[in-house]
Amino acid sequence: MLNSALSIIQDEHRSLAALVHGLRYLVRESRTKNTRPNFRVLWAMTSYLEEFPEKLHHPKESTYLFTRLQQRTHVADKVVAELERQHAAGSQHIRDLELALGHFEAGMPDGLEKFSAAVEKFADEILKHMAFEESILIPMARKYLTAEDWVEIGAAFSENGDPRFDVESDQECRDLFSRIVNLAPPPIGVGPAQDPARNRES
Repeated sequence: MLNSALSIIQDEHRSLAALVHGLRYLVRESRTKNTRPNFRVLWAMTSYLEEFPEKLHHPKESTYLFTRLQQRTHVADKVVAELERQHAAGSQHIRDLELALGHFEAGMPDGLEKFSAAVEKFADEILKHMAFEESILIPMARKYLTAEDWVEIGAAFSENGDPRFDVESDQECRDLFSRIVNLAPPPIGVGPAQDPARNRES
């Protein structure tokens, strides 16, 4: 069950990383080509980042992985405290991202600059966070957690969800991710390519 649980956690990290890289790509493309982006795609992406890591992935890490590890050893206390601090900071970064996107969509002169800065800050922080978990926390978990711990963690992160979490939210996040793939242009998704002439800023 250890490998199953870790595979789910790492798959979720890869999905988040892909979305973050996609968001960066769209913003940089908008800057390079001087075009207005597809705001439906950007709002869908920010909604996913709010719904999935903030309401599902991070709470499950805290409730199951972090709690179980602290029950087994105090060696992980400082690492868990830092990761919890990062989780809390991530919530603020997403709020900043949403505010900057609204500012951008409203046509403010500095809208693209502010949104670009918010995207880069969020991307840097969440990618560092996931790397820290995978390089520091997970090796500790492999060392100290029991087979029974991994069964519980694996069940919590499985597709069936857990009674303490909203199973409908799991499905909503999967649906939203599919919507992003269908809306976003290549190479991020399979949606229609944007028309530079139509979207070029005046």
